Amino acid sequence: MLKEAIGVGETVLLAQEDACNILGVNGNDNVEFEVVQMPAKKTLGIFGGKPAKVRAVLKINPARVALNYVNNIIEKMGLENVTAEAKESEAGAHIDLSGEEVGYLIGRRGETLDALQYLAGLVCNRGEEKYYRITIDTANYREKREKTLEDLAVRLANKAIRTKRTISLEPMNAYERRIIHAAIQKVNGVTSRSEGENKERHVVVSPSFKNKDSFAKTKKVFNTKVYKEDSIKLKNNGIDEIKISVSEDNSRFKTELYGKIATNNFESR
Repeated sequence: MLKEAIGVGETVLLAQEDACNILGVNGNDNVEFEVVQMPAKKTLGIFGGKPAKVRAVLKINPARVALNYVNNIIEKMGLENVTAEAKESEAGAHIDLSGEEVGYLIGRRGETLDALQYLAGLVCNRGEEKYYRITIDTANYREKREKTLEDLAVRLANKAIRTKRTISLEPMNAYERRIIHAAIQKVNGVTSRSEGENKERHVVVSPSFKNKDSFAKTKKVFNTKVYKEDSIKLKNNGIDEIKISVSEDNSRFKTELYGKIATNNFESR
């Protein structure tokens, strides 16, 4: 992350000071200077002459910016027993929190931790085109939370299959919804989707027929059941064909009898 400014002064030193003032920093190791124009004295003290011009380039470490922001929040919250350390990598930076009062920064189901991570990311990426990823964690909380969500997803998926009912989870942020969806994809017989808007966005788990053989078997049982129950009625009406279609979530069958449509809930056995 770079910021630069052009400073002007009677001498190169004064031009450097002017550039630093524009950048809002005092001369430090993170500032590099380039002389754009050397100063020239006026002829006879009246004609010509030109000031010195210096380009100052400030190298900003986004990880340091994010860490300073987090430390400022910790100080404002009055948490004296919490410390933050940043570790940089090619993908971004990981800030680890530790201390007796770190629970205040986690919040209910990690909501405070997520908000702090989001804001720190905004601060260090301000005015930049390439996104620098900031992750904030404490005592591997995120890893533990991810495992909890995966277990929850599998448990509810099995429940949806067993009860053949759709199950709605509580509202979650995008990151946690992705974990749920990924875990659901590994379970045969269920699908997941997100519903709701903004803070009410949540995951819905529904039973489905992912296996074609299972679906064919169920369809056959359904046909048998229809013909057994309606065989006399079908013959009296001259109906010898039933068209079957399935809803998008595979939870409802629709039968079509010569233009008359009947929707039937069907439970395979």
